[in-house]
Amino acid sequence: MRSPTTLRRWFRIVPVVALLGLAGCDMLEFSPSDHRVPEEFTRLTEKNLAKLQARPLAAGDTLRFVFTGDSQKFYDEAEELVKSVNQQPGISFLFVAGDISDFGLARELRWVDEKLRRLKVPYLTVVGNHDLVGNGREAYQHVYGPLNYSFVYGDTKFVLIDTNSREYNFNHQVPDINWLQTQLASLDGARRQVVMAHVPPDNSDFDPTLEIPFARALGTAPNVVLGLSGHNHAYRIGEYYDDGVTYVNSDAFSEHSYVVVTMWGDRQFRIKRVEF
Repeated sequence: MRSPTTLRRWFRIVPVVALLGLAGCDMLEFSPSDHRVPEEFTRLTEKNLAKLQARPLAAGDTLRFVFTGDSQKFYDEAEELVKSVNQQPGISFLFVAGDISDFGLARELRWVDEKLRRLKVPYLTVVGNHDLVGNGREAYQHVYGPLNYSFVYGDTKFVLIDTNSREYNFNHQVPDINWLQTQLASLDGARRQVVMAHVPPDNSDFDPTLEIPFARALGTAPNVVLGLSGHNHAYRIGEYYDDGVTYVNSDAFSEHSYVVVTMWGDRQFRIKRVEF
């Protein structure tokens, strides 16, 4: 039996040892929904756009980029995808069409980024419905950045928009049609435009009252060529609103395929599906 003095010493030592153990763990989270991550895993959209702009595409040059979606919990597939994309010639960047996470957790976003930062090119994302679960909105904004944003690269203006209407209880505010129309009203020096979202406009998770206004915004804007989306986990392509805009839905990481998009001229493009 230990003496009272020994026991008092033991109870003083145990908390110190426990604290030292916790201090050495950079993955410590006080809550599963805690969105705090090290600074290197924050503002990733801003950082990747800076990397992209540091590799400018001359006016008139052909643009090639990879388009995929729904990485979620498919970490092994992410490694395989990266190896395949790194073998593609002439790629400028990669798009992930939302659902980067499965449960809207910052640590999931970090895990996916740890895989995708091994790409030879920058990657960009748009928010998905799974990324908005729980405290996911705060996590996504902390790790990546704005839910709606646009940029010009080479001859193309890209507009990325949150279309996850169901996650907002179909409040008729998502997608933000006014913001979309404002972005599409000007090419900002580009020759063509591409819109990317997670939920496609004809999906039941897209606010049905906004489907036609969304399609009309794309169809009546200057030189919108493509509407890209994910969510369905399956590839499809078609011109669904008879307005000259081609809609392309990507496979999920789990399907072991992605799309290479090649664009030139005012409206010319080629879509190639690649298996890995």
